[in-house]
Amino acid sequence: MRLWLLWVLLLSQPLAAAERVISLAPALSEIILELDAGERLVGRVAGPPAIAALATVPTVGRYQQLEMETLLSLQPDLVLAWSDSLSNAQRSQLQQLGIPLFEVAPRNLVQLGQLFAEVGAQLGVPLRGRQLQQQFDSGVAELRQRYARSEPLTVFYQVWQQPLYTLGGQQIVSDALQVCGARNVFAELTLPAPQVSVEAVLAKDPQVILLSEQQQADAWQRWPQLQAVQRQQVWPVADAGLERPSFQMLGALEKLCLQLQQAR
Repeated sequence: MRLWLLWVLLLSQPLAAAERVISLAPALSEIILELDAGERLVGRVAGPPAIAALATVPTVGRYQQLEMETLLSLQPDLVLAWSDSLSNAQRSQLQQLGIPLFEVAPRNLVQLGQLFAEVGAQLGVPLRGRQLQQQFDSGVAELRQRYARSEPLTVFYQVWQQPLYTLGGQQIVSDALQVCGARNVFAELTLPAPQVSVEAVLAKDPQVILLSEQQQADAWQRWPQLQAVQRQQVWPVADAGLERPSFQMLGALEKLCLQLQQAR
């Protein structure tokens, strides 16, 4: 009986929190700061956003271009990564070296909320993680109720111009559009960032075109038959933070909803 009780007590103990963490995505670095656990971040990948608090954190390469020797020299006890930020070879190398790897891939806003709690648990700040999850979920629910539409607004979201890329239905921004009473016209595509043709956009005839960059706007004036062009609703997205899945995305989501509320 004593052995059984000891085993139960051991299982009930929380896992040791990671002390030296490397983040392989800018959004994950941001989440670590939002969890008030920045002192545990010993390495990161280079890339936007340029947050002052990250300026002194060593970089270990760029997206899918890791400097493995630099990474190992930082002696991490946890590596956080988006599932697509590692090559299979690098994933295998980390596993062979025995470095714990926590991979994530939030496809919607519910999963992003859960991620705050999951990463918080990994970093030894579970209460803070659950607080962020609750605040995020509540904020999303409030926006969903406030900006509901009887008929969803049709939106084409452009991420690149030549070639023309958009976002598929399993990408988190597609879910964000739904919160604002809108619908991604390419939601049926399963790739995160599928390439599409101008002809396909013309066939969808969206009411709004959202752009990652302002300079992409002029090209659409060649297609005056589009509803979005006729109504002058070809807009740069209000806040680029919408494309970074971290807690700050809630503020960017509210700006998106306000922007789409102006559509006719």
